[in-house]
Amino acid sequence: MLDSSALQKYSMFGGLMTDQIDKIIPLMVHEEFYPGQDIIVEGTPNDKILFIVEGRVSIIKNGKTIYDLAEGNTFGEMEVLDVMPSAATIRAVNSVKTMSISNRSLRKIYRDDIKSFSTLLMNLARDLSRRLRVANEIMIEGKVYDLYSSEIFFNH
Repeated sequence: MLDSSALQKYSMFGGLMTDQIDKIIPLMVHEEFYPGQDIIVEGTPNDKILFIVEGRVSIIKNGKTIYDLAEGNTFGEMEVLDVMPSAATIRAVNSVKTMSISNRSLRKIYRDDIKSFSTLLMNLARDLSRRLRVANEIMIEGKVYDLYSSEIFFNH
């Protein structure tokens, strides 16, 4: 499991102090997934945000891989924020280790430390904004963006 100083380098925890992260870590659950395993299935409920500690996942929409995420990235936040079924399938490319935080735990952070909660949500909003930019590139220019390598390439 990662400690608070290690987590500070990732965007989800950016701007949070060590003591704030130390209070969040006990609310997180460590999970492991094997290659090819569906972590989240498109159209199903999801009530947690997952943070990739190790490995790589593919985001698949309507059976087509859109892009990959690697260590330090989050997924599942859309469903937690808008309370809709999962927008895509998330599949482990290789062995994946995650830490997750449930909607219930987010509510606890809100009650106990509004500043930490606000920072977490701002960080998630920034990450979602970055992904929206990528989605715009895909839609407008027919490009695929690999968040793992930060490369944009054409997918024909």
